Amino acid sequence: MALYALSDLHLPLGNDKPMDIFGDNWANYVERIRYEWTKTVKDDDVVIINGDFSWATYVSDALPDFQFLSSLPGIKLLSKGNHDYWWETKTKLNAFLEENKLENIHFIHNSTYMYKDYAICASRGWITPSDKDFKKTDEKMYNRELGRLRLSLKAGLSEKPKGLIAALHYPPEDGFLEILDEFDVKYCIYGHLHGRQATNHRPKKDNYMLVSSDFLKFKPIEIKL
Repeated sequence: MALYALSDLHLPLGNDKPMDIFGDNWANYVERIRYEWTKTVKDDDVVIINGDFSWATYVSDALPDFQFLSSLPGIKLLSKGNHDYWWETKTKLNAFLEENKLENIHFIHNSTYMYKDYAICASRGWITPSDKDFKKTDEKMYNRELGRLRLSLKAGLSEKPKGLIAALHYPPEDGFLEILDEFDVKYCIYGHLHGRQATNHRPKKDNYMLVSSDFLKFKPIEIKL
């Protein structure tokens, strides 16, 4: 039983918006995801998908993407990204999974999931004040996401784990870094960055990992605990 991560799948099966318009590195990416995933992940492994899973606007439209994901090996943990417009309340999402018999998929947005002795804590994150594009209008969401990350990590600690794993969508900067340090997380994974941004990016710490699918050439990366 191993733990993997792969974010930013941007699946287009429920919404005709393929990513290959953004460059040749995205060519035939759905089949590349299937190929790399099935040769890497076993049925009892766990895979974190930390945001931007589907291009669909509504969860009903995302069904083909969920069915594709469910057909792949492993237990999948989904958290929210900035392009997951289909995201509903957790009650509605769990009902959607049950109705469509998607038994190997779980949602962990602003909550925690126990993997062996480790608590996986997920939150979306947000653009931060040190970013040149940060605006006054971002301040409210930035502060809200800081609170959500803190609540998620507190929920993880309540399970008395051996360690904490933080799954964010946005790269952790500023206040997010401070909270991750405060809770002494074992690993932090994140996505959101693509192309040159991903290539030029350097994680703040050795235990921080960028797991965007195109950056990893669509192969889930193992988180070795």
